[in-house]
Amino acid sequence: MSIENVAGGKQAVLVLGCPQVPVQTSISLYLAASLRKKGIVPIIAGNRAARLNAEVSDPDRRYTGAYIDLDRFIEDLADGKSRFDYYFIFIHNDAGISYAATVQSLTGAMVVGLIYGEHFQEMADAIEFPCEKIAAHAVHNPMPLKKKIDEVLPWVVSNL
Repeated sequence: MSIENVAGGKQAVLVLGCPQVPVQTSISLYLAASLRKKGIVPIIAGNRAARLNAEVSDPDRRYTGAYIDLDRFIEDLADGKSRFDYYFIFIHNDAGISYAATVQSLTGAMVVGLIYGEHFQEMADAIEFPCEKIAAHAVHNPMPLKKKIDEVLPWVVSNL
């Protein structure tokens, strides 16, 4: 399923990987709510577990828009069926870096990497492609990453 922009407004995709690190779901919903307040429709792309965590946490879709399978999202980007105004990639391991690199390569767009977890600095240092980084040591407590998002989101929305 490709996502069509029927409202004509801006859209952001939040790419979620394995929900192994507890803060992923809370931060993704917080970011989605923050984007909605700025008039941007947030769409969740993720594996089944990540999507279900977000869907169960936001059953009335007050914060999120559509949900799409992560592999289908990549496929649609590769085929040119989907494009978004903003790409937020959640990164806590090498797979997250790979998804961010893939999205950046397929779209040529600037991606925003939300980098968190025990090894956030190692992950941030491993990124060798154009990527805006929002990084914080956040595993169980989402506040360090939330504070970083609050600091830079206005700039991201205005400049990317």
